[in-house]
Amino acid sequence: MRIGVVVHGPNIIDSGYALDLIELLRTYGEVSARLGGTMGRTAVIDANLEEVIDISRKLVPSDSLKLFYDEQVDVIFLLNYGKSDVTGQVFGYKVYNHFINKIPKNDIPLIQIERPGERDGSVIAWNNDLEIVQELSQKLNLDIVTPDEVYDNHIRQDDAGINQRIVHGVSPGENIMVNSVVIGKTNSDKLTLIAKDNHIVDIVGGELKSHGLEKLGEVDLESAIIKTGLLRHAKVTPRVISNKKPDDFIVTFLDHAGEDVYKFRNSSLVITVGDDTTLISSDILYRFDIPVIGITDGDLDKVVEDGFKVKDSIIFEVESGFDDVIGHNIKKEIFGGKRESYDFTDIDDVKVKIEEIIKNINCKYKINYIN
Repeated sequence: MRIGVVVHGPNIIDSGYALDLIELLRTYGEVSARLGGTMGRTAVIDANLEEVIDISRKLVPSDSLKLFYDEQVDVIFLLNYGKSDVTGQVFGYKVYNHFINKIPKNDIPLIQIERPGERDGSVIAWNNDLEIVQELSQKLNLDIVTPDEVYDNHIRQDDAGINQRIVHGVSPGENIMVNSVVIGKTNSDKLTLIAKDNHIVDIVGGELKSHGLEKLGEVDLESAIIKTGLLRHAKVTPRVISNKKPDDFIVTFLDHAGEDVYKFRNSSLVITVGDDTTLISSDILYRFDIPVIGITDGDLDKVVEDGFKVKDSIIFEVESGFDDVIGHNIKKEIFGGKRESYDFTDIDDVKVKIEEIIKNINCKYKINYIN
């Protein structure tokens, strides 16, 4: 049997269950595994599993599933470790529906293994009743949950075009991230996002952050990737990969897109804009021994527990609200609207130019050096 495995999120990897399940599935046939999503990539690197789980492409889970469909495997498994049983099952429901909308015929079995090792863990056969589901349920001591049992009424739309999306498994005081942008914070264990004309306009169970909504812009609430709390819960020791340094000193620019930072892993230096973007990006780039120059204003939402930074990185802390303005000027003056610059010789050379840009707009700042 040819088996495709889509691994989603860092928790299933950090827990050790991703590798355990892949090894178990190998007793049934030939297994190929790839990541679905983005935040799991760092976990794969830390666990030294790049040869087991393919992280070469940035794909949402449904696209990873479709790749296996195109490769005509016999069965596909989705491995996930949600914050709760409801969160994980609703996630699977959404991924499954996105997946079947991308394929011509729903003829390859899809089985989800959710929260293995937990009392509320489950196996969900989304479109089949294969014998392997019963076997895995017994071997893993997981309940079988049918698609009909999964709560699927999380999107509602009225005649006025108002969309509501219920977000499950939240706790008070957690960050709310929509498509990698922090748009607010929860103040309840029940959260509903409300959108009109493809813009989030209200929230129940939390407080919106206007600056975050501006950065988010238009959004399809039904297909948006929504996360609450920390993006990665486990305390880990980061694994540093010794990349071959480029011959030229390559400076790249990353503006409010922390989860896209992997494509800059061959840079000499990355300039990041925004507190959380700097936190996430520097943590990822630490694995590749790449320093950052971060432009922050102290508006940190802390979306990861620890933020590792390469020695000699530099963090500019500017006046509140000025990080975006300075970022815009950096992009214009240093990069000419592009993503890369070859005009500098070292990080100190870049620092001097950024100080000049900041001083030109009369913004107060201080510099933190990472030793």
